[in-house]
Amino acid sequence: MFSNNQIDINTLPSLEELELIPIHKNFLYILIINIGTIFVGAVGGLTFARWVSEDDGFSHFAFYLQGVLVVVGLIVMLIYYLGFKNRKYAIREQDMTYTHGYLVTKIITLPYNRIQHLEIRRSFLARKFGLSTLKIYSAGESGGDLAIRGLPMDIAERQYAHLTQIINDRV
Repeated sequence: MFSNNQIDINTLPSLEELELIPIHKNFLYILIINIGTIFVGAVGGLTFARWVSEDDGFSHFAFYLQGVLVVVGLIVMLIYYLGFKNRKYAIREQDMTYTHGYLVTKIITLPYNRIQHLEIRRSFLARKFGLSTLKIYSAGESGGDLAIRGLPMDIAERQYAHLTQIINDRV
C-alpha cells in the first residue's frame, strides 16, 4: 500500500555534521596562475596595441581599459581566494558531496547509484603541482555531473578505484 507520511525536519541530518575535506591548497595557486595569465595577456595585448597604434584617442582609451582590467583581475583573484576555503568534499557510504563558491555557494550531492562513468583529468599545471580532477558523470540530463578539482593524484586514484568498485558491484 502506498504511503506518503510527513517527515519531521528536526530529525534530518544536518549538513554541518558532515565532515568535509578541504581541497589541496596548491589548487589555489593554479587558480591564481590561470586568472593572472588571462588578465596579464589581455593587458599585454592592449600594451602592444597602444605601442603600434598612432591614434592618440585609442591610446588613451586602451590605457584606461588596462587599468580597469588590472582592477577586475585583482577583484576576481580576491573572490577566488576568499571562496577557496569553501572548496570541500565528503565521501559517504551512499553518496559524495562537493561544495564550492564564495558569492554563491553551491553544494552538490551525487548518489552512487546515479554514477555512469568516471574520469581523472590532469592539466599541465595540475601535473606540476601533483593535483588532478576527478570527474564523475551521472545519469540523467539535469546536469548533475560532479568535478572535484584540486585533489592530490593518489587520493583521486583511490577515490576512482573505490567508486569503480561500487559501480561494478551494482552490475
